Amino acid sequence: MPDGISDESEDVVGVLTERIEARFDMGMDQLKAAVAAAPTANPDATDVVKWHGLLVEAQSVLERAEDDLLAALQTQPSEIDDPTMGLAHRVNAAVTARDGRAMVVRWLLDPDAPGKKDLAAQRLARLRPRTGPAVQTSAPHRPAGTAAPASAWRPARTAR
Repeated sequence: MPDGISDESEDVVGVLTERIEARFDMGMDQLKAAVAAAPTANPDATDVVKWHGLLVEAQSVLERAEDDLLAALQTQPSEIDDPTMGLAHRVNAAVTARDGRAMVVRWLLDPDAPGKKDLAAQRLARLRPRTGPAVQTSAPHRPAGTAAPASAWRPARTAR
């Protein structure tokens, strides 16, 4: 791959961690602390920290799956049984999850990535600072003594 992460690279997390630290000019622990202290101060940093955490989690799941598969393979005769094949599928799924999360982190770090400069991205950026829910999540407040409309808050009828 042209971005410095080869298919053989086992340290995807390490490579991307270095890129994050270079981009934000601080160590990962410092960046996490800064985001925790002010999560809305830099939305890009908040997104990167979130996805880096998901990437680290996926890498951990992958390593456990690989260890389980290796242990099972060491006890197998020449033919692989169904439970061991299930472990192999688990490793494949873990690789896919880890690689997908790595792609998201790479995309977040690339200011020229597709989708970041088009009209939809600009519209999304304008909406991003929203801190509350997009839709009302509670009943509207009515002044005391005002009757609710006939259609409001009717109990559901049960079918008989």
